[in-house]
Amino acid sequence: MHNAILLYRLYDVADEINLELVEKIFSAEKPTSRLRLVRVPPKSIHIENPPVGVELGSDRVTLGGVDYQVHFSARVYDLGVVSIIMRIGLPPESRYEEIKRLSLVLEREEGAYEQNFLAQLQNLRETIAPALIGKGGEGFEEDFTVYFFTNWCREWDPLPLLLGEEGPFSEWVKRDTLQNSFSYSPEDLIIITWDSALVCDTTGSTDLLDLLEFAISQLLELRYYDGLLSVEMDKMYKELERAGIGSGFMRLRHYRRIMSRLMELVTEVTDITERIQNSIKVTEDIYYARIYSAALAMFRTKAWMDSIQRKVAVIQQNYSMLSDEIVTARATWLEVAIVLLIALEIILGLLQVF
Repeated sequence: MHNAILLYRLYDVADEINLELVEKIFSAEKPTSRLRLVRVPPKSIHIENPPVGVELGSDRVTLGGVDYQVHFSARVYDLGVVSIIMRIGLPPESRYEEIKRLSLVLEREEGAYEQNFLAQLQNLRETIAPALIGKGGEGFEEDFTVYFFTNWCREWDPLPLLLGEEGPFSEWVKRDTLQNSFSYSPEDLIIITWDSALVCDTTGSTDLLDLLEFAISQLLELRYYDGLLSVEMDKMYKELERAGIGSGFMRLRHYRRIMSRLMELVTEVTDITERIQNSIKVTEDIYYARIYSAALAMFRTKAWMDSIQRKVAVIQQNYSMLSDEIVTARATWLEVAIVLLIALEIILGLLQVF
């Protein structure tokens, strides 16, 4: 790929997506491809179920009074995520001031092109609808911007591009923004921030872009399931409060129903978080592993994972408490039944005597 600005929008559209069916759906009209990193041996990076990529075509977008032709593509992940990428090509002779102006316009006029993403998403969802499993999370999305170059000039200042601001910037901001900078060779460079990155690869390889996109898709899914757990915990507390008002048998019946749903939820979340963590494994390539780990740290995926685990632990504690209460209630009723049987036996014995 040549010099370009890539705008990413990742959406959670389903609980799961059948990628084999997605390929069949598109095979009649558009070529598809499975994600594969080309600059490293296949054994260095293991992708459990590589996402499906498809070209969506071109469109025109007006930014800062200038009409740009943009190209859209998409990538579909089995975890229920759809990534739509809008690529704005930059001519090889583009000057730094022109690129900086465009980056500031993109930050300032986001609403001007957001509808283009939504239109592409709507068309894509309708096309792959048979492959979608579950509803997914409406409103859960992530955005990210990548400035890609094959000929980045070292004298250019990356901060206005990465931060979307004119500046000037303090030394602290410069250090903080550039702390996640990596280079494999003197000509290569990647800088990762919370919502943007600058990538310079003289060969035009998109491997690093694909790694960043994968990390963002994991962040999106973790955010979705963290939100799902929060909603379910609110429901759990309300149902426990309502169940506590009822009589003995009805309360135990409500508790059993709550326990059943809690265990289903814990099983589902545990399974999906393991799939998220195991969806990609960078093993032997130290450079790619370092960049992927830095991206996960920058996106704070560990904080979201810890939040999910804390909520799962709370749910499991409530499950244990409900289980103990049900066992205690059963033991109490069993003791009452034994006492009644003993009393009945005594009464029958007395009746025989008299």
